[in-house]
Amino acid sequence: MSDPAALLRANRRRRAIRRGILVASIPVLLVALAACVKVLSMYAFAYASAAAYATGDYPGTSAAARGQEPVNVFEPWKAPFNVGVGLTAAGDLDGGRAAFEQALALATGLEQCAVRVNLAITLERIGDRAQAAGDPQAAQTAWQEALLVLREAPEGCRTPEADENSPDPDQNMEDTLDEEERRLREKLEQGANPTPPEEPEEPQQSPTEPEGLEEIEDLLQQGQDERDEYHEGDEAPWTDRPW
Repeated sequence: MSDPAALLRANRRRRAIRRGILVASIPVLLVALAACVKVLSMYAFAYASAAAYATGDYPGTSAAARGQEPVNVFEPWKAPFNVGVGLTAAGDLDGGRAAFEQALALATGLEQCAVRVNLAITLERIGDRAQAAGDPQAAQTAWQEALLVLREAPEGCRTPEADENSPDPDQNMEDTLDEEERRLREKLEQGANPTPPEEPEEPQQSPTEPEGLEEIEDLLQQGQDERDEYHEGDEAPWTDRPW
């Protein structure tokens, strides 16, 4: 016959063990719960960032992306990348550059491909801005930095795997890299060998029939249209959409 006291002691030991296991598992459960909440919030902020970008709300793009930053141990480079997309699209090129550089420092392997392309585009726009402001030296420096960013891209950036890791799955990363490099080389060559301004031609006017005001305005408008068409071809492309 079993000893009741022994059975009681055994039951107490089992309850103590179960209680100890439960107490020890609480931190693990809390960490797992926090991880689930973080993952869900990452998806929520990423969706909000992409939705804001799609509607042209670029400040909202950056604001939503900043929600991805706290305790981001899963894909830490995506938050600054999305911030950079919003800032650059909003015209804050210096802020966009800083965000993309932060993303590049956190990215590894094929993660770097899209970051480098977008950083190069932002640097190209910074160079375009300097050129338009009459500072060709600063423009050359920015374009050279952009070209270096592209040339240091991993070889894997020219593979189908890189396309799959792009924010735009339909994007051909190799073609994108080649096109951006071509644009930058052309701008650097044009800056190193600027075309001298053409001497304005003397207007041919009849001594008895001077040009009318409307005709002069038409010629000025035609020249402006031609300059606009020329500069449109040199304008840097847009950055990618957020992840």
